[in-house]
Parts: sequence; structure tokens; C-alpha cells
Amino acid sequence: MNTYKKIRAIISGGGTGGHIFPALSIANKLKELNPETEILFVGAEGRMEMEKVPAAGYQIKGLPVAGLQRKLTLSNFALPFKVIKSVNMAKKLIREFKPDVAIGVGGYASAPLLWAATRMGIPTLIQEQNGFAGLTNKILGKKVDSICVAYEGMERFFPAGKIIMTGNPIRKEIVPADEATKAEAMKFYGLDPLKRHIFIVGGSLGSGTLNNAMKKWIQDGCPGGENIEIIWQCGKYYKPSVDTFMEGRELPAIQYSDFIQRMDLAYAAADLIISRSGASSISEICAAGKACIFVPSPNVAEDHQTHNAMALVNKDAAMMVKDGEAVEKLMTAACGLIEDREKIALFEKNAAAMAKMDAAQTIAEEIYKIIG
Repeated sequence: MNTYKKIRAIISGGGTGGHIFPALSIANKLKELNPETEILFVGAEGRMEMEKVPAAGYQIKGLPVAGLQRKLTLSNFALPFKVIKSVNMAKKLIREFKPDVAIGVGGYASAPLLWAATRMGIPTLIQEQNGFAGLTNKILGKKVDSICVAYEGMERFFPAGKIIMTGNPIRKEIVPADEATKAEAMKFYGLDPLKRHIFIVGGSLGSGTLNNAMKKWIQDGCPGGENIEIIWQCGKYYKPSVDTFMEGRELPAIQYSDFIQRMDLAYAAADLIISRSGASSISEICAAGKACIFVPSPNVAEDHQTHNAMALVNKDAAMMVKDGEAVEKLMTAACGLIEDREKIALFEKNAAAMAKMDAAQTIAEEIYKIIG
């Protein structure tokens, strides 16, 4: 007999891969615990989740909610009307679906859905991925039943009695690579096992800063890169400009693409990763037990990517280069670090020690607990 009863869950949020992947991990875990469990996703119209969630096999409904623009724009004046409309639509979805629980993972859609659910007496849980809580979650934190976090010291933002330290749920194929997986990664990416390998990953949308740092290094003749091969994920948005830049350049040691199909093998191949410091990226890098140089994005609320990165830097588990200094300094730092085997081994050991491999299970158990 299954000890986990069939439940009906609404999962809301999205906007970036950093919100969507944890949401899907939670959904997959709930379905694994009881395959009869029914799940409805609620996202923001026109955002990435409206495409990614159905591709993963789940039903999703969109709300017209949008974020507040930092500049004074006409869309900001329309925002209150979108929020009111979204809350009313959320109430209707809750009445129709009759969930046992509502789960918010951050992103625009989680605010109206969770707000409506708390008003309607539905058990509620939020999963805060970052070391610095977003505005939406700070407001919701006062009303929800449980708050699952990935970083220490979150009492600054939330009532201490509601906080559960779970870590961030990640894709289950991201694990420390054994020798067989490393060999498979070398073959898959056509790499030389005797060389050192850097994996540059700009997140689900790519990163202009990381791309510009690579372009500058290539223009300078790849100094310090004689023994290095690179897998470079430049992002769909930036691919045309990278194509133009790479035209006529014969660089067999550098392979670039807009998207990485086998993330597990890219991690396995890497001796060093260069990445933005979104919460999901950090959780995956720790789970893979990899050394990393983080370049926090400055274009995020409350500079939370710097807070995320510093949590590892302070534990000797990673290095950080500021966004404004990355074009000049990043690749020099990377080429120096990758040859320092002791430092790489220290970062790997300390990053792996920070990994929380069973986050999805812990969150699922908390969901059952608040349902009662």
C-alpha cells in the first residue's frame, strides 16, 4: 500500500529556468510518490513556462500578470488591473481544480495564485531558491504555511517558525561523475582527455557578459589556453552575433552552441565551470561537485546573485569575478585557476559538501505534512 496518498496540487511561478526546473522537480517527485497525484501548473502568459511545462508533460494555465518595470512606463500603470484580473482568474482556477495544496516557486504568477489560495484557506508552501528573498516571497511569507529555503540566515526575511532548510530541487541526472561518465562526456563532445576543460554556461537565456569575455580572450589570441578545450553555451538570443564573430576563425579547441542538450555530460567533462550565480545553477554545480568561477548578473532584484555566489566564496567553494570586470579579467583568472590542481580540488570538495541531493523529497514530505 502506498503511504503517500493521491493529492491535487497547484504549482505556480516561472519566468526563468531558475524557477521552472525546481517546479518541475517538485512535480516529478510528487508523481513518483503517487502516480495518481494530479498537478496543475499556473504561469504568466508569454513567459518561458508556457512552453517548458507542457513539454515536460504537465498542464498549465496562464495569468495576464506581469512584473513592475524599473523605469516609469505605461505598462506599470496597467499593472494593478492585470494583478486584479490575475487574482480573480486564480480564484476561479482554485474553485475549479479544488487543490489540496498550492505551491509557489517564485516568478510573477506565484503572487496572485498564492495570495488567492491563502484567502481561500488552501494549505500553501513557497520554495525560495535564493539567499536573498524576492519581494513577492517576502510578502507571501507572512501568510503561507511553510517556507522551504536553500540558504542559511533566511530568518531575515521570513518568520523563523515556518522555515524548512531543504536546498533547491534539481534535475535528477545531475550527480558527481564517475570515470565511465567522464569518458562518455569526452566522446560525446569530442574532447581530448589529456587537456583541461572549461564549461561556460550563461543560464537558460545566455549571458552577454560571459560572451563578451570570451570574444575578448579570442581576439587577444587565447592567452594561457594552449592546454584548454572549451564548451561555450552562448544562448539563443546571442547566437547570431557569436556566429558572425566566429566566422573565418579556426578554433577547434572551442565549441559553442545556443543550448546544451546533455547538461549532465557538460558538467562531467568540465574541470572548471564559468557561470552566472542563479540559485538553480549553484545547486546543480554543488550537486555535480565542480569548481566554479561565478559572475553574478547585476540585472536581478536586490543583487541576489551576488548573495548566492558569496555563500560559496565564503566557504572556499568557488571564486567570483564581478560583472563589470569580467570582460578584462575573467578568462585570465580561469586559465590561472584551471592549472592550480590543489585549488580546484579544494573547490570541488567544498562545493560537494554544500550539495543537498534530496531536496525534492524533503519538500514533498513537507507538502504532505501541511496537507495533514
